Amino acid sequence: MLTPPMHYLQLIVALLREWLPFLITLLIGILVIIAAYYALIKRRPPTGHLVGRQMLIAAIVGVLVVSLILELPIDNEQRGQLLSLLGILVTAAIALSSTTLLGNAMAGFMLRSIRNFRPGDFIVVDEHRGRVSELGLLRTEIQTERRNLTTFPNLYLVSNPVTVVRASGTFIASSVSLGYDIPREKVEKSLLKAAEGAGLTDAFVFVLELGDFSITYQVAGFLEDVKYLISAESKLRGSMLDSLHQASIEIVSPTFMNQRQLKPEKIFIPEGSRRAKPKVSPVDETRPEERMFDKAEIAESEAKAEERLKEVIAEMERLDKERDGKADQASAQAQFEELSAKRAELEAEILRHKEAKKLDEADAEAGAEADADVEKP
Repeated sequence: MLTPPMHYLQLIVALLREWLPFLITLLIGILVIIAAYYALIKRRPPTGHLVGRQMLIAAIVGVLVVSLILELPIDNEQRGQLLSLLGILVTAAIALSSTTLLGNAMAGFMLRSIRNFRPGDFIVVDEHRGRVSELGLLRTEIQTERRNLTTFPNLYLVSNPVTVVRASGTFIASSVSLGYDIPREKVEKSLLKAAEGAGLTDAFVFVLELGDFSITYQVAGFLEDVKYLISAESKLRGSMLDSLHQASIEIVSPTFMNQRQLKPEKIFIPEGSRRAKPKVSPVDETRPEERMFDKAEIAESEAKAEERLKEVIAEMERLDKERDGKADQASAQAQFEELSAKRAELEAEILRHKEAKKLDEADAEAGAEADADVEKP
């Protein structure tokens, strides 16, 4: 007859034999997931496609879960019930989220395929205007001119018109209403001078409306550097104000009424506005966009660096294939080393941008936590 300690030892050994396949599968699965994480995310060059790598790791986790169920020391009927339950849960999750999750994912793939806008581009959606700071599989984020971040589901962007300001340049315009007593030629000349003073090219003037009491004019010009769109629009309006005042054109409505007793020769133009303004060098000019769209600037620089990195890697692969057949090995080797240095430089630049984004997100989280602490009673 077995003593109690021996009996317990045999039970433990029997349990280990029974659960050993499950434990081995679990250990192997964990090692595979860790290796896949480091190989696909940590040690890969930062050239994008992060969503695809995450989905691949999720698929590996799914295969591991099914394998663990198959290795459980239970009878086939219970194993089949567990697999059926897992299938029902997955199907229910997909069915419940299909209208939003899958819809946004498909919209994200569509936006990536047509590539009508990229990180850093100015876009206008309904009443929202800003620069694209992040392009995700499910959502797109823009940074507004107040430096705030606005997030759109990708399905919303596919279902609604999106205006993209072309990176090669755009026309900006501004309107002003003036009285019928001012000659049109004089107004158009002053407005064209204003567009030129604002640094715009190919300027033109439209007469938009002949109202009951005033004429609405619109001046427009071509802006090459769209990064400074907000400042350029403000500069155009300021230049219009100065140019019209210098031409002794009052910007007042014909229904304007002032109850003070003034001399007839009094005109409503500030004294300083009648003199020509000194020109400001573009280097010394204030550019608030550099602070407004800091996250969008980082995203644009990162995207451009990733594109250049892909081109360098493709060139290195092509050169590596052709290098063996070249007679001038020294020249090919020098070119390959130059590309390798460029690749390392771009990878370091991308990593700097990613660190800057992480720091910005950490600052945002810290600010949100501080606001929450303040709101607590």
